[in-house]
Amino acid sequence: MRCSASGRIIQGLAPAFVLLLLGSPAAAQSPRKSDYLGNIELCNGSDRTSLAARINGCTALIDSGQGTTTTTALAIAYNNRGNAHTAKEDFDRAILDFDQSIKLDPTFAKPFNNRGAAYLRKGEYDLALKALDDAIKLNPNYARAFVNRAGVYLKKNQYDRAARDYDEAIRLEPNLEAAWSGRCWTRAILGSLQAALEDCNKVLQSWPNDAATYDSRGLIHLKMGQANAAIDDFSSALRVDSKLASALYGRGLARLKNGDRAGGDADISAAKTIQAGIDDDFMRYGVRGSN
Repeated sequence: MRCSASGRIIQGLAPAFVLLLLGSPAAAQSPRKSDYLGNIELCNGSDRTSLAARINGCTALIDSGQGTTTTTALAIAYNNRGNAHTAKEDFDRAILDFDQSIKLDPTFAKPFNNRGAAYLRKGEYDLALKALDDAIKLNPNYARAFVNRAGVYLKKNQYDRAARDYDEAIRLEPNLEAAWSGRCWTRAILGSLQAALEDCNKVLQSWPNDAATYDSRGLIHLKMGQANAAIDDFSSALRVDSKLASALYGRGLARLKNGDRAGGDADISAAKTIQAGIDDDFMRYGVRGSN
């Protein structure tokens, strides 16, 4: 999901959350062992399991106590259930599960990261930052936590800090698409346009259907004064995500620059309907809005 150009929240194509596998404990020796192992698979999200099934599998493990007598295994079950609640956008329940996971195992970095991502998506940026700082303290090599923390810095308009976190994520995990895409966007805002363009091009070579990256490249071309290229990129983003307000607004500006008053005004009006205050966002990005 990408809430807005000013606050890129990354999951899906380059997940911010990583599920930790429970495994198949040899200690499960009851007649219902097959049910127990099935719940492990569900809780792990095996075979593209539905979110409801994942939640039910984790809940069954937590409630039964079978094989989850170790605090580590129980912490993993709570963490995995929290991930499923986050995917359903049930952030309050997710945070409760991450809290419980952390209480059971305070050295487990993943629920700190995942709690931070849930707070980020709720718009509670200071709480998100605290959780992500804790995740990175526990695991300084946790690239996805750096990506999520960069997302918080973007929301707080602290673009230099966001860029540094994306740099670190790329150093730690060079193939992490979310970091390259996020750094492209951040560099575009900061005005490092050629470097930003290289980042976006790298992402699109491997992931040609990434709406957020097309949107970022559209902003780069807009700031370079290349209206036609910007329109092409924003249109590509909108083919993937027709409600992406920043792409609509950016395309509207590019169309106005090309003299297409009707098309430009229509795009800008649609963007403002989806996202209030988008004019101010683009001013902050260094692009003057419509008059």
